[in-house]
Amino acid sequence: MVKQAIVRQLEAAIMGSQDANLAKDWSTTVIVSSNVQMQDVIASLRNQKHKIRVSESVITGSIIFPLSGIAFLLANAQEALGSERESFFDIIQQFISIHRNSFLVIVAALHGEEERDLMFSIQLRFLGSNLKIIPAHNSMEAVKSILTIAKASCKPYLESIRDRLLQAKMHIIENSQVFETLRKI
Repeated sequence: MVKQAIVRQLEAAIMGSQDANLAKDWSTTVIVSSNVQMQDVIASLRNQKHKIRVSESVITGSIIFPLSGIAFLLANAQEALGSERESFFDIIQQFISIHRNSFLVIVAALHGEEERDLMFSIQLRFLGSNLKIIPAHNSMEAVKSILTIAKASCKPYLESIRDRLLQAKMHIIENSQVFETLRKI
């Protein structure tokens, strides 16, 4: 019961009506690598009114949000499994050494045993680094995840989310029967 109330408060904090109106108008500059495999991702970002800057100087598969301060490395699981792991790990290492807040998006139609083993080996190899791994089933799901994280990391949204979470926390503390009991003791 209390857990459900907390979840509702957090959802309200993140998905406030004011933020919902801002989210419709949100667009930003995105730097992407000039990679033929990413054309559907680039098209999807353009359709959502983001300014796309194509660069040949960034790592292949990179999607960078300069205003949010985050970067994503888009990798196809089948290609990663087909290539030598050490060369794939070298690309990831180079990526995380350049970008402080980095995400690896692994796209696979089905995340089976081989794909899970790949993600597990990446986690073991880069344990303690700033790399976060996001599995996705297709490029549209990858774009949705990428944009959600980028939007939440963008300064106006980040401040709004922090304020709403603080309000939710205070509301929970003020109305919680557990805290009420603890205060009486």
